[in-house]
Amino acid sequence: MPSMSPSCNRREFLATASAAAVLAGAPAVITAHKTDKPLIVGEGEHRYEVHHDWPQLPDKYTWQTTHNVAVDRAGNLYVIHEGRFNQPDHPSIFVFDDTGRFIRAFGQQFQGGGHGLEIREEGGQEFLYVCAYQMRKTFAKLDLRGETVWQQYAPMESGVYAPEEHKNREAKWGRDRFMPTNFAFLDDGGFLLADGYGSFYIHRYDQHGRWVSCFGGPGEGAGKFNTPHGIWVDKRPGREPAIVVCDRAHHTLQYFSLDGQYLHTVQGFGLPANAETWQNLLVVPELFARVTLLNERNEVVARLGDDAERIQADSQRAIRGDRSQWHAGKFVHPHDACFARDGSIYVAEWVGTGRVTKLQRLA
Repeated sequence: MPSMSPSCNRREFLATASAAAVLAGAPAVITAHKTDKPLIVGEGEHRYEVHHDWPQLPDKYTWQTTHNVAVDRAGNLYVIHEGRFNQPDHPSIFVFDDTGRFIRAFGQQFQGGGHGLEIREEGGQEFLYVCAYQMRKTFAKLDLRGETVWQQYAPMESGVYAPEEHKNREAKWGRDRFMPTNFAFLDDGGFLLADGYGSFYIHRYDQHGRWVSCFGGPGEGAGKFNTPHGIWVDKRPGREPAIVVCDRAHHTLQYFSLDGQYLHTVQGFGLPANAETWQNLLVVPELFARVTLLNERNEVVARLGDDAERIQADSQRAIRGDRSQWHAGKFVHPHDACFARDGSIYVAEWVGTGRVTKLQRLA
């Protein structure tokens, strides 16, 4: 999410009238107070031990608004932050092992706009898919060491962008601008790219990174978006595979067939930012201060670290920039979440000083 830009729409963040009833109806969860005992959130089979600020950076680096997280098959955690454009030599992607130990950093080319980050295995090798917004306005495929396979810009063949937008490096916002936010992967080797801060379209690419088509776009009602920020292909057991889009400013998830036809909408969120699945669970980090888990029927089974009422009431976002007001076991602005192999959850928050929390699965 933008740190300081026109796209950080205050009406979106403060559009609490429609979300208030939803948040008020959230089920209670166990949230421990700060003590010497382990900090536990959740209930029943969905209980997690909370470890805030889990991975630690070397002193030479700083977190600069953490955005997204992903895990490779070895269990290593990848974190991307937005970064400061005036620090071009600072990396934007950081890698940690499954104990939180720093391994390496790279991605200076995304500094100042780092945003989306996903990992896919292709022919036995894993690759990072990265997108950046602000003045970067780009997306790329990298190997896990940070070497670039290809890098692209606005797909002008889609016909939805301003002239020369693929060459424009200004942080200029609008529905005819390109500000990509995240990816989803297709079984045929292709992928989907959400232009969540720009055109509000979902772009489809083939396995070679060639643009194929798009769907969505700005508007109200079925199949139209207001900040389609996160995207995932939901293949949980017992469900027909489908595309799920986090339609953030509409506070909903919209489901589509794999060819982009609208299916249905799931309501009841507070600025849902991203989505990922593990076994029968769908995790949805919400900028309104909680991480939601849904079962295979998309019924809410847990609201983790819920501090939505307090954060929603903070119209000036004072809490976001003041760590002394952060409560142990509570979230401020969850922006992305991903599962570890054992079902534990990593959460990246949209806060200037950065925060990545590990929710260690107990059940």
